[in-house]
Amino acid sequence: MCVVVSPLHIPRVELFGVSFSHITFSEVCAFVTGCIETCSPAYIVTPNVDHICQLQRNPDFQEAYAHAGLVLADGTAVLWAARLCGRPLPEKLSGSDLVPRLSAFAAAHDYSIFLLGAAPGVAAQAAERLRALFPTLRVAGVYSPPFGFARDERLNAETVEIVRRASPDICFVAFSAPQQEIWMHRNYRASGARVMIGVGAGIDFVAGVQKRAPEWVQRAGGEWLWRLMHEPRRLWRRYLVEDIRFMPILWREFRRQRFQKRGKSTSCNQGEPE
Repeated sequence: MCVVVSPLHIPRVELFGVSFSHITFSEVCAFVTGCIETCSPAYIVTPNVDHICQLQRNPDFQEAYAHAGLVLADGTAVLWAARLCGRPLPEKLSGSDLVPRLSAFAAAHDYSIFLLGAAPGVAAQAAERLRALFPTLRVAGVYSPPFGFARDERLNAETVEIVRRASPDICFVAFSAPQQEIWMHRNYRASGARVMIGVGAGIDFVAGVQKRAPEWVQRAGGEWLWRLMHEPRRLWRRYLVEDIRFMPILWREFRRQRFQKRGKSTSCNQGEPE
């Protein structure tokens, strides 16, 4: 039996301008259970290095993060950076990992899922693979909205209505960042889904249209390099230009944590009796 976890009881760790949820996968399942059983809709974001860099200059992205039910660390680089700054996080909980893991959880608890996004036909292919892995899994539906749908009021309303009619317990949203986070923030209540989760390429990985890095590469922090080697034309700018901005962000956070620790140490020493 999964104990319900309220978002009010989840500790937070402030790093790089992001309020991370200090949480394990079992606690994520408990949070999801709480949202479903109490009909309290929420959405989950999974910041990686790219998200952190984009957050510095995108107010809409920041707003979406500020209202997320959970903020989960995505990527070994984020875990390493948090540890370097003296604020370790429990484990990597990437959107790509959460698709199969939460689908297994949903199958075990008779919750339904919806796959939203990816290229036409890919979500349906992913759904078939998930059903093969978890025969009791209930797939409420799949849908791949047309490109740019969120900027079209009619197409956006149609997409929301498709999800609402399916009424899923868990909706995996696979758009590119920051579109998926901004879209969830603006539409998660109207959609009727109990929990929405931004999963990026997670549906592509499950469907097999993109090959994921081996486990040992992921553990070594080389998943970004693996993806760059397999999709250089699409990802070279993200990894080699835009994400370099993370280095000064990390340096500022490292200094900030050191100064805070030094300030606490000084305060404690001043309070000691002579």
